[in-house]
Amino acid sequence: MFFSNDRNQLRQQYFDVWNKMQSHQLLSPLESQIATVIEQHPEYHKLLSNPEQYLDKDYLPEFGETNPFLHMSLHLGVRDQVNTDRPSGIKKLYQETCEQYKNNLEVEHKMMEALTEAMWLMQRNQQPLSDDVYLSLIKKSLTVL
Repeated sequence: MFFSNDRNQLRQQYFDVWNKMQSHQLLSPLESQIATVIEQHPEYHKLLSNPEQYLDKDYLPEFGETNPFLHMSLHLGVRDQVNTDRPSGIKKLYQETCEQYKNNLEVEHKMMEALTEAMWLMQRNQQPLSDDVYLSLIKKSLTVL
């Protein structure tokens, strides 16, 4: 199971997939998606080789730290939204932007910025964000590419 409220259980999934990748084991479809994100982020490979050091580590933005597990999970979230076209129109927006800029990973990074802003707004306002507002946040993020 990948989705959980247990931070360490979620992180362990990344460590497990990394170990399977290193030993060339068969991956489930979800593990293959995780593996793709891991492959695209070589800066996290050393971390994923040391679960005893990083499983419980706190990443504090006020110290300029990026949480690699959150970062990779946001990639998966954006990809899921694009694959399911939810909200409606996100797939077309993603495809058009990727065709224009030829850098899918950078497009995802910009979309992840919009996703985190949307989550912050929902938490602050304690209500869901409309699809139109979320898509406008994405469009705004993508204009700075």
